Amino acid sequence: MRIGEVKRETTEVSIKIKLNIDGLGRSKIETGIEFLNHILTNIAKHSLFNLEVNASGDLKHHIAEDVALVLGEAITKALGDKKGIKRFGSAYVAMDDSLARAVVDLGGRAYSHLKIQLSAKKIEDLSVEDVPHFFESFAQASKSNIHLEVLYGKNDHHKVEALAKALALALKEACSKEPRLSSVPSTKGVL
Repeated sequence: MRIGEVKRETTEVSIKIKLNIDGLGRSKIETGIEFLNHILTNIAKHSLFNLEVNASGDLKHHIAEDVALVLGEAITKALGDKKGIKRFGSAYVAMDDSLARAVVDLGGRAYSHLKIQLSAKKIEDLSVEDVPHFFESFAQASKSNIHLEVLYGKNDHHKVEALAKALALALKEACSKEPRLSSVPSTKGVL
């Protein structure tokens, strides 16, 4: 089983995440931010990762940012040396009026490219500015190239949910094992 457990304790937040890449999509999420809980639950469900998140803190911004950082660290820890993984993943997801695309490379270099175009100031109980910051922080901590784009949509909730589901499917593919590969998927020999 590929499992990553990470704790982060600062003067601003207390976060504990347990992630099982080889799970069934089960989740137990508590961040104190209902929309973030919803997004994380969707990521777990559609990636088939088992995910437990317990987070608290002083500000919603700090919680959202640090949950993304810890989640990225947990994936990196669970993947270990990355031998035999597919490394790359991509997916499109439709969510009512919205269509989103996610492309992922777990190659060990952090980069994020986001095109979300949200118009509201808040989605449920999460500030809109925290949405791209969550995905950027996740890319940074997981040392991944993550390209996320909402191709079109009207409802900001649907846009972000479609994006989270597309990311989940892309991560599921990238983290999956390639049965013909026993080495690291790189000509360099390391990721």
